[in-house]
Amino acid sequence: MALVACPFCREMFESAEASACPVCGMSLVAFEKLPPSHDAVGEDIPVEPHHEPIAWNFKARGRLALPVLAVVGLALFFLPWVHVTLPDTVDISGFGMARRLGWSWGAGVAWVVLVPTVLSRRSIWELRGARIAAAFLAAVPLVTTVILWARPPHGGLVKVRFDYEPAFWATMAVAAVAVVLAMRLGGRLDDIQVKRGSSKGEVLH
Repeated sequence: MALVACPFCREMFESAEASACPVCGMSLVAFEKLPPSHDAVGEDIPVEPHHEPIAWNFKARGRLALPVLAVVGLALFFLPWVHVTLPDTVDISGFGMARRLGWSWGAGVAWVVLVPTVLSRRSIWELRGARIAAAFLAAVPLVTTVILWARPPHGGLVKVRFDYEPAFWATMAVAAVAVVLAMRLGGRLDDIQVKRGSSKGEVLH
């Protein structure tokens, strides 16, 4: 029978026994998902590998790749997205599109927010916990470019003719890759390299 526990008092119950702590009133969560208690930390009990703090320059498990893609996406935001040939000849960047359309500001803002969202996570568990937020942020520029492609802007009474520039298509591709990486942020829990100890010669359960 799976165990659930109160995240405040750590009282444990069987999963079918209760859904909320009778003492604290807090919703019970799966016991294995709880971080180490204050008592465990105070007694210097080794924490699980996915809860161990990672270095500020930790690069694996998408922690470097995703911010790099965000910086690339932000740079593309300021490059020409559209080459207008009628009624005037002009290049319009993603920034320029946002100034005209308003709603497309989300693409640039999402890239900016994505960087601290990922780099601020200090454990593999926190990286995994940021998957949904990171994927949502990466999806914003993807949805923005898809909408602009599917429903291109028009000039009303004035006919407008334009072509999308390479930076526009690159933004769409970078965002798509970023969404995939965001959904895998933190990697798997069964292939973590621990800093101490070994499982060699032991039976794993």
